[in-house]
Amino acid sequence: MNQPLTHISLLNEVQQKAVTAEPSHLLILAGAGSGKTRVLVHRIAWLLQYGNITPFNILAVTFTNKAANEMRERLNKLVTIPTSNMWVGTFHGIAHRLLRIHWNEAGLSQNFQIIDSEDQKRLIKKIHKTLNLDDKKWPVENSQWFINNKKDEGLRPDKINSGGDLITATLLKVYTAYTAECKRNSLLDFAELLLCSYELMHNCPELLVSYQQRFQHILIDEFQDTNKIQYLWIHLLASGGSSHLTIVGDDDQSIYGWRGAKVENMQRIKTDFPDIKVICLEQNYRSSGNILSAASSVIANNCNRWNKTLWTTKEPGELINLYVAINEIDEAKFVVKQIHKYLHTGIAPNDIAILYRSNAQSRVFEEELLKEGIPYTIYGGYRFFERAEIKDTLAYLRLLVNPNDDASFERIINFPARGIGDVTLSLIREKARADNISLWYATQSVISEQKLSSRMTEILHSFIELIKNLAIEIADMPLDKQINQVLYRSGLYNHFKDDNTTKGDIRTENLEELINAARQFVLDTTESPPLINAFLARVALESDAVGSKEAKNTVQIMTLHSAKGLEFPILFLVGMEMGLFPHHSSLNNPSALEEERRLCYVGITRAMSKLFLSCAQVRRLRGIESYCMPSKFLREIPPHLLNTLSQITTIYPEKRSVSVWENNKTASTTKIKIADATDSQWKIGQKVSHPKFGTGIILEINGKGDNAKIKIKFEQWGIKLLVAMYANLR
Repeated sequence: MNQPLTHISLLNEVQQKAVTAEPSHLLILAGAGSGKTRVLVHRIAWLLQYGNITPFNILAVTFTNKAANEMRERLNKLVTIPTSNMWVGTFHGIAHRLLRIHWNEAGLSQNFQIIDSEDQKRLIKKIHKTLNLDDKKWPVENSQWFINNKKDEGLRPDKINSGGDLITATLLKVYTAYTAECKRNSLLDFAELLLCSYELMHNCPELLVSYQQRFQHILIDEFQDTNKIQYLWIHLLASGGSSHLTIVGDDDQSIYGWRGAKVENMQRIKTDFPDIKVICLEQNYRSSGNILSAASSVIANNCNRWNKTLWTTKEPGELINLYVAINEIDEAKFVVKQIHKYLHTGIAPNDIAILYRSNAQSRVFEEELLKEGIPYTIYGGYRFFERAEIKDTLAYLRLLVNPNDDASFERIINFPARGIGDVTLSLIREKARADNISLWYATQSVISEQKLSSRMTEILHSFIELIKNLAIEIADMPLDKQINQVLYRSGLYNHFKDDNTTKGDIRTENLEELINAARQFVLDTTESPPLINAFLARVALESDAVGSKEAKNTVQIMTLHSAKGLEFPILFLVGMEMGLFPHHSSLNNPSALEEERRLCYVGITRAMSKLFLSCAQVRRLRGIESYCMPSKFLREIPPHLLNTLSQITTIYPEKRSVSVWENNKTASTTKIKIADATDSQWKIGQKVSHPKFGTGIILEINGKGDNAKIKIKFEQWGIKLLVAMYANLR
């Protein structure tokens, strides 16, 4: 074998083994912080130099456009070979590319358009009205979930059996009508991109063989996040005799089951590709030894996982700090006080993050940060292309490209306002349904048949002429000029400009930024569609660009799901209580509970050097105040790794130490201070054990001695009211 490239010598021994493995099916189990992106990029570079292939023979699939761009940038620094012919992109991006090239074989219109989630919801709402479904009884979101879920499972309406269930049968009617409407209007939603491209390959054997021969190496990142249709897509393409599959993933970081990801794909791959070679990347470059030990101890409680244990050459580092707060306000004050201390030692705000399980937890932290004047950013929020004014502009562009796009037509027919009311729109919709034509052509029929007043006829005629003339005017313009022309001729820009509020200023700035985005947009392949189509597709597929310009130097606040892929020197993981984290919906579902544990593992491994965990004895969420049990995930961390903190003495004059949780693995327990509430042997906040109901915490005590009535919240049985003399408590 050739000697490793110079840059490969910088990798550790196991990373080099993964990079230089002989062509075969390869599973790289990449633990958190083990350098998986580096390995994947170097693997491609190695194949290009030593694998006797060209970029034309490589397909690399990522889960975000940001990751795809980063992969290409890193690769261009490693190799001198031009990589423009290499397909690198997301599942949806690659699927879209295939369908643009083979639209005829896929049974599509050449100018098919992609609709996003909001456009899809609007179309489903229209179908609900057609089927006379009450949105209160039949929420649009439920139908949308049903349709997307079935597509992710690879199921068309004719392959689904309702089994006599009324709800399923009704949702199936919506799915059937939605499919027909999308086909008639040449519209594809995100889930359809994958299903349609899979069917394209499955139904065209010659086409499949040609791509199997072309893509000799198929590399998949974040494999643990694949859903069923994505797995089928991969399996189909990689089953050719000349194809070699390299997948990189970590089943311990599979946290998107709620949106269709199948962690079992990590096990299924062994069955479908029995000769697959497995290499584990276990050396972590991110976190201290104690943090890794805690993470490993927690995740070890999951079943059916690939066995791996993270390790590091770093020092054990500081113990993990555990703060037991009185309530959520005390918790927030403690966290912000710690942040304030770190900032005064010179730590940068963006090196600090607060992670929580539920968005509802953020408010108290925001309030405390504001009081202290500490800058912060809530990570996420509305993305740029999801903002209303941007979607309005894009709807005009989509209608110019595809007049049969009913969703775009309905969005802009009366925006800015033209005086077109619901009566007129209902007439147009009825005409479209009766003649099985799009709203665009139905409008022209209504005009020619003179079914409306002369004034309304003129308004509709002006709108039709506006769209027709705009299509001609912008045909030969650069993309940014096209959008600029549409904004001014449609009246959109002036509509927002005339709003003299701050909101109006922000919206006009966003429209100007859209023009800048168009100016910077360039095609990167000769196989792409016309410029405006390519831009619209890129916008629809974009999943990473955040709408607002987030401050560069702020404390980051986010959900645990948002934190995946990030790392912070100082991390606060808050709300570690039963019912909150793990979430209450998972407590009686073993599979869901394991995903919650993986989410905990992801959260812990975001920390580099300092990790704070916190829980509250009492928490008010959504207006309800509840007594809380510490998270079972805390019990899974060895006590010798924890440094327990508490300030409960600031409220209660009398204290006693009581074990808040038991640890089944060791005899030692972690102690915190809580208050005595009565002179009896039982105390409010005390942890007790019952022979039938197990462990719980005392919430209330009425009376004294043997006749005292004690209200206890048990971990598994909920709240029970017991009489002291008969309770047999310990």
